[in-house]
Amino acid sequence: MSSAVDCKRSLEIEIPLEEVEKAKERVTSSLKQRVRLPGFRPGKAPVTMIQSRFQEEIRKEVLEMLVPQAFRDRVAKEELKVVGTPDVTDLHFEPDQPIRFKADFEVAPEFDLADYRGVPVKYEEPTVSEEEVAKRLESMRESKADYVNLDPRPIQSSDYVLVHLKSLQGLAEPIDQDVQIQVGGEDTLPGFNEALVGATPEEVKEVEIQYPEDYGQERLAGKTVRFELTPKFVRQKELPALDDEFARDLGDYQSLSELRDAVHKSIFHEKQFVAQQEAKEELIDKLIERNDFPVPDAYVDRQIENQVRVQLSNLGGRGIDPSNIKLDWAKVKETQRDKAVRNVRASLLLEKIAEREGIGATKDEVDREVQRIARQEREALAVTRARLEKEGALGRIAGHIQTEKTLHFLFEQAQKQA
Repeated sequence: MSSAVDCKRSLEIEIPLEEVEKAKERVTSSLKQRVRLPGFRPGKAPVTMIQSRFQEEIRKEVLEMLVPQAFRDRVAKEELKVVGTPDVTDLHFEPDQPIRFKADFEVAPEFDLADYRGVPVKYEEPTVSEEEVAKRLESMRESKADYVNLDPRPIQSSDYVLVHLKSLQGLAEPIDQDVQIQVGGEDTLPGFNEALVGATPEEVKEVEIQYPEDYGQERLAGKTVRFELTPKFVRQKELPALDDEFARDLGDYQSLSELRDAVHKSIFHEKQFVAQQEAKEELIDKLIERNDFPVPDAYVDRQIENQVRVQLSNLGGRGIDPSNIKLDWAKVKETQRDKAVRNVRASLLLEKIAEREGIGATKDEVDREVQRIARQEREALAVTRARLEKEGALGRIAGHIQTEKTLHFLFEQAQKQA
C-alpha cells in the first residue's frame, strides 16, 4: 500500500530583491504613519529612524506579506494541489539580498481509478417471516397496554407495581420518584423482586441494590445503592385486542390486514437497509484493495480529529462530560490511524467516482435535508438554514448526499452474490 511519503513535496523559492525592497518601503511607510516617536509629529519621523527602531517589526511584516504569496504563486505555476499548511524552513532574509526559503508540504494524491462497476459483493434480498410480523404486532400491543389499579393485596410474582423509590445512599444525584416495576420480570433486578414479593401497598421497606457494571443507565452502573421502597398500587396489565379497531387507533389503517401489510413492509425495509449497508461497506473495502494510492498525513490527521469529535459527542449524549476526559493525542493517533486512513481512502475514491459519473447533490435534495433538520430541531426553517450557513454545514450536507448517491450507484452496479 502506498504511503503518505508519496504525497510530500519540497520547493526552494526565491523572492527577487526588487520585490523585497518594495515590500520594505510599503511596510516602513505604513509604520511611519502608525507609530509615535518622541520629538516628532505623527508621520514626520525620519525613515532611517523608523527602520532602525522597528527593524524586527519590519522584517516580520515583510515576511508575512511576501512568503505566503510567493508560495501560492509557485504552486499555482506548477499546478500543485496543496493539502494543509506548508512547513517553511531554511529561511534566509539578509540586507540587500533576495529572500530564500524552503517549503515542505503535501499534495492531493493523483491516481487512475480501477474498474468500479460490477464489483462482486455478498447480498441477498431479505425475507420477513410471519413470526417476525406477529412479534412486532405484539410489541405494538404492549406499547398500548393499560395498567389498572387492583384492590390492595400482598404482591405476587408477575404483578406490576407502582413503587415510590427514594435513594438513601450510594448516589451523588439522589433518586426520589415513582417507577413501575414488573415483579419477576426479566429486566427486574433480583433485589427488587425479593423486597416486593409478599409486601402490601404503603408498606415501607429498605433494600440495597447492586447494579451490574454493564447496566443501561450510566449513573447507576456498578453502583451499590440503598433505597427506601414504598409500593403504592398493585396493577394488572390489560392489552388491547388485536383487531381492526386497534389498527384504526394506530393511524391511517382501515383494518388489521392493512396494519399487517404495513408492519411487513417496515420490517423488510429495516432489514434491507442493514443488508445494503453491509454490502456497501464490503464494496468500499474492495475498491480500496483495487486502488493503491498515497494518503496525505494532513487528511488523516483531520479525519482522526473528526472521529474523536464524534466519539466525544456520543459520550456527551450518554451523560459523560467530555471536558473531563484527558486525551493522549499520540496514543489516540496511533489507535485511530488505520480507521482514519481507510475512511480517507474511501472518501477520495467516492469523490472521484462521483466526479466521473456526474453524481452530485441537487438544490432540492439539500433543501429537503435542511427541512428535515428544522423539523427535528423544532425550529423555523429560515432559522435552521441561517444557522447551517453560518456553520458552513450546507457544503457538508451536500457532500454527504453525494456520497450516499455514489454508494447507491455502486451498489446498483455491483455483482450481487448470495
